[in-house]
Amino acid sequence: MITIKNISKSFGKNEIIKGVDLEIKKGEVVVILGPSGSGKTTFLRCLNFLERADDGELTISDKKVHFKKASSKDILEIRRKTAMVFQQYDLFLHRTAIENIMEGLVIARKVSKAAAYNKGLELLEKVGLKGKEDSYPHQLSGGQQQRVGIARALALNPEVILFDEPTSALDPELVGETLEVIKKVAEEGVTMVIVTHEMSFAYDIADRIIFMEDGVIVEQGTPKEVFEQTKEERTKQFLARFAYER
Repeated sequence: MITIKNISKSFGKNEIIKGVDLEIKKGEVVVILGPSGSGKTTFLRCLNFLERADDGELTISDKKVHFKKASSKDILEIRRKTAMVFQQYDLFLHRTAIENIMEGLVIARKVSKAAAYNKGLELLEKVGLKGKEDSYPHQLSGGQQQRVGIARALALNPEVILFDEPTSALDPELVGETLEVIKKVAEEGVTMVIVTHEMSFAYDIADRIIFMEDGVIVEQGTPKEVFEQTKEERTKQFLARFAYER
């Protein structure tokens, strides 16, 4: 479903992503792990042109673009196939929970307000926020705000959802509720690419784990292969820091 070829990205003289290739199947959940500065978040952001890669090609379903040459129309088409869930929620603070979900449907997809409202109610219930439709972000906990962000992403019916460390801004006691929602979405067969530092969550949810460092993929495989049958010494060192117990 998704093919990435030779993606490269530098900031000045600092090469962040170094010619990475990756294929992702429809319905696959791919989790990217790696230390700070490994390039994992930049890689994710390049997939929907929040950052423009310097080189390489991206294909999502039937749409193929060259990162460097992509036109505004190309970028819009890619963004219509993807949705992003951010670390800091990125909700509109002056809009209610349901208005945040409706925004993309009404503005970008030209859905009627009535239909968008009904879809918003359905999705709020799905993420465990029934009755919170008229709440503003400041009236919601961090975990609730993140679940609104997930509902907003689902509303667009994207071909792939990109998660950029979706629990990193949450208090520890709020992490679990957000992870449970993501797991439920994954069980429905939604294609996902998730950057996270939650090791146990990664093990449980991923079809494939990718370990990145210094802008390259060091190792990849099933959770069992990466966590329990690690081939690369650098991956072993990284995972050992988390004292992972299964």
